[in-house]
Amino acid sequence: MREVKRRSALPVYIAAGAFALYALVFPLYSLWHFLIAALVTAGVWLAADKLIKPVVEYVPEPEPEPVSYGPEADAILAEAAKARSEMERLRSSIADAGVKAKIARLMELSDRIAQDAVQDPSDIPQIKKFQSYFLPSTVKLLNAYDRMSAQGVEGENIGTSKSSIAAMLQTEVDAFQKQLDALYKNDALDVDADIKVMEQLLAREGLTGDTDPLKTILRRQKEQK
Repeated sequence: MREVKRRSALPVYIAAGAFALYALVFPLYSLWHFLIAALVTAGVWLAADKLIKPVVEYVPEPEPEPVSYGPEADAILAEAAKARSEMERLRSSIADAGVKAKIARLMELSDRIAQDAVQDPSDIPQIKKFQSYFLPSTVKLLNAYDRMSAQGVEGENIGTSKSSIAAMLQTEVDAFQKQLDALYKNDALDVDADIKVMEQLLAREGLTGDTDPLKTILRRQKEQK
């Protein structure tokens, strides 16, 4: 919320009343009379404006313009935000600390996978395929766990199902982690290629530690001919 101070209109009304009262009491026959009346009115307005504090209002901050990264990336980010909101709700509802920790990790990995659609649009098809199955499946499992926990009864069936879901969540965390790592495969290849090019340049210029200085001098003389 943003604080906005608005000056009260009451000093204007008080000044107008002062002018009317002056006109009733004193003559207004010449220009000097009107000038005096104007000065009196202005003085009353200034005094009233200082005495009467402005009205303080609280207005909501204007929402920033949404940033678009393209229809496909925007859809991925929206889907991730929707899943995150639901997982956050379930994490607050579920009491088990281990399950809560796994949910938090899934939320983090899901966000990072979605952000990769912005950083590397070539990964969008892979991310969409991943999101279309794993996000709704994960939310479905968490909802089932939450419903069972809310029963207040730890029977054999409920206990077994909850244990299975808790174990499956670790598998989900591993899958999310592998998916995130796979998205950086292209970056890893680019880094390897850059390193190889740099090594070749350093070796050619004789800047690596295992290069024979005499061979470097002879090679450079040969290149200059």
